[in-house]
Amino acid sequence: MKKEHLFSILRIGMGWIFLWPFLDKLFGLGFTTTSDRSWLSGNSPTTGFLSGSHGPFGAIFQSMAGNVFVDWLFMGGLLLIGLALIFGIGMKIACYTGGLLLVMMWLATLPPEHNPFLDEHLIYALILFTLLKIDSTKYFGFSKEWSKNKIAKDYPFLK
Repeated sequence: MKKEHLFSILRIGMGWIFLWPFLDKLFGLGFTTTSDRSWLSGNSPTTGFLSGSHGPFGAIFQSMAGNVFVDWLFMGGLLLIGLALIFGIGMKIACYTGGLLLVMMWLATLPPEHNPFLDEHLIYALILFTLLKIDSTKYFGFSKEWSKNKIAKDYPFLK
């Protein structure tokens, strides 16, 4: 197997890491969100995580819990970042915004539960920045077709 194949599979896997919580929180599939706590049932997808924020930035993140704008921004981010990574389009914006989301989630849980500094949020952010620097869209993606699109041509950050 070529390394490009491995990086493409890693890209798709990272996309699923973003897309899955969107689906679970939207429909309440029972993995981390039960159906009675789903977004479609009128519950906030950010309340659970942000209410449990602690550490030096805990109060800031707790104040955002349940805010409708934050809910829409979070869910829209999970959906769009996940789809962009899976399809291999809009990699620049997906990797930067995904990295930002992950770093913010890391800040909300400082210090991490099992390590004084490092947790999966930072590792995933590093993976996204690595995927951005290499050509992980060469296989199993639509980047070639996407780059011919007028929107992608007019706005290079969407490539």
